[in-house]
Amino acid sequence: MSDAASRSAPLLAGPLPPGSTLGILGGGQLGRMLALAAARLGFDVVILDPEENSPAGRVAARQIVAAYDDRWALKRLAEACDVITYEFENVPADTVAELTALGAVVSPGAKALAAAQDRVIEKSFLAEIGVPTVAFAAVKDADSLAAAVARIGAPSLLKTRREGYDGKGQAWIQRATDAEAAFETIGRQAAILEAPADFGRELSVIAARGRDGEIACYPLSDNHHEGGVLKRTVAPAKVTPATRDQAETIVIKILTALDYVGVIGVELFELAGGKLLVNEFAPRVHNTGHWTQDGCEVDQFEQHIRAVAGWPLGPTQPHAHVEMTNLLGADIEAWKKLAGEPETRLHLYGKGEARPGRKMGHVNRLRPLKD
Repeated sequence: MSDAASRSAPLLAGPLPPGSTLGILGGGQLGRMLALAAARLGFDVVILDPEENSPAGRVAARQIVAAYDDRWALKRLAEACDVITYEFENVPADTVAELTALGAVVSPGAKALAAAQDRVIEKSFLAEIGVPTVAFAAVKDADSLAAAVARIGAPSLLKTRREGYDGKGQAWIQRATDAEAAFETIGRQAAILEAPADFGRELSVIAARGRDGEIACYPLSDNHHEGGVLKRTVAPAKVTPATRDQAETIVIKILTALDYVGVIGVELFELAGGKLLVNEFAPRVHNTGHWTQDGCEVDQFEQHIRAVAGWPLGPTQPHAHVEMTNLLGADIEAWKKLAGEPETRLHLYGKGEARPGRKMGHVNRLRPLKD
């Protein structure tokens, strides 16, 4: 959607009173936790998801079982809801355009969604607003890939421009001669080539922006991956005040430039000298923010509902040190043991089959904050 279309999108008249209805595009675990948070604040939730009996649908007031491009279903959703949000960034852009044309208020807006769906657009947007990233180049075919490798060098990382998550849709180019094989690995799709980042650790910041422009940032988290999938997050991360200020400056620039409403997750690479580079951002609640459920006065899910509903943002101060661990696949079988650990808070997603690598839940292990 164009900037002009975004500016003409419907606006919320004022804070939604309890008893209003929120729509969520997507019925996975993030939608489930958003629906639970909305219910605590007195809202009804309608889920739109093509999977019958989805994790979010089972805790919502209602689910519309339909594809995201089903125009009749979108009309029903728009008529039923006072505001609509989404739990993942691969919602088709046409879906948001259709809902907006039907008079629905959709937050976050189309500009954020468009940027997050395409890695070249995302990196270009970040560069335009002065947010540092790794060097990058757009790739459309074998010739442009060869030119990109010649400019950026090797090793470098080739990623599909769209979709791809948890390490999928990516291939390393260790030498220039590897380029053709890497392009084949990602299915010869439109792509982005990125220079490697010599980082010591990955940090992330979760923040929210309200409809009145108010911004609230959570403490940074320190993230650890296994096989390209987030396994563990420790928060609040041990960072210097300068690092904290640098991260908050970055996220405030992003939120303001997007005229954003809702919670955003921004992944950061911390370099040896302390400089931060943005890896990517997600226009939604984020896996690295799950620690806030048990570690903060108001968690990221309630914060997102507050923002899109036009409410004041809640406090983000931590009251505990948290280690969040994702439960992937068969990890879920330890639920009984985990439930018996006094320092552990168990969050399960209500999914059926525990496939390898599938996110089935997470645990937050708490310990007192240290001064």
